[in-house]
Amino acid sequence: MKYYLSIALFGLLLVSCKNETKTEASNTSDVHKVIAQEVYHVSEYTYIRGLEEGSEKWIAGPTTNIKVGETFYYDKSMEMPNFQSKELNKTFEMVYFVEHISQTKEGLDRPMVSGTNMTGTGSQRTTVERKDIKIEASESTITIEELLKNKEAYNNKVVRLKGEVTKYNPAIMNVNWIHIQDGSEFNGEFDLTVTTTAEVRVGDVVTVEGKVTLNKDFGAGYKYDIIIENATRIK
Repeated sequence: MKYYLSIALFGLLLVSCKNETKTEASNTSDVHKVIAQEVYHVSEYTYIRGLEEGSEKWIAGPTTNIKVGETFYYDKSMEMPNFQSKELNKTFEMVYFVEHISQTKEGLDRPMVSGTNMTGTGSQRTTVERKDIKIEASESTITIEELLKNKEAYNNKVVRLKGEVTKYNPAIMNVNWIHIQDGSEFNGEFDLTVTTTAEVRVGDVVTVEGKVTLNKDFGAGYKYDIIIENATRIK
């Protein structure tokens, strides 16, 4: 999902990968201490060229107020070789996508929050704003409420939903990551993450069809209680 690697996530991470990019997740619990040498902010990520024990590396994480010369810490990371950022118009030989960036070691121990009202529909930390949206389901679509209420029944099945795009993170691991809302909710959850090759814009009302996957774990803290994968946009 701000954030996926976001991905969110993940971010589930805002940047783009080359085709057939290999990703490697590192689940080490070691704390890394890095000094920022260069800092770039894009729509929802911060890229930092950091110096760690005499070696330079590029690190990307959720937007953070780190300045050149400051020390920061991270632990879990996901390696992304030959990574291309469209927003920066730059290809990195290697980027380490991190779960979060902290200015103190203690900050790495803060608890993770789950729920589909969080970016990444899982273990992300940035709250997704609930939009004032009211989109009715058609005969061929279901609502987000229906999906969340009966997610076990829909697991591994193809569903079709209609909603408004509230977040768009293009070209991460060769797909675009979008969040949709339709105004419905279940147990306080109202936002759904979808991966697709279709290009959309925030504010577009789209109908998407894709496979429901539960408990998806991409590593480095990018976990999704529920996600729609490989969706197509229905015109």
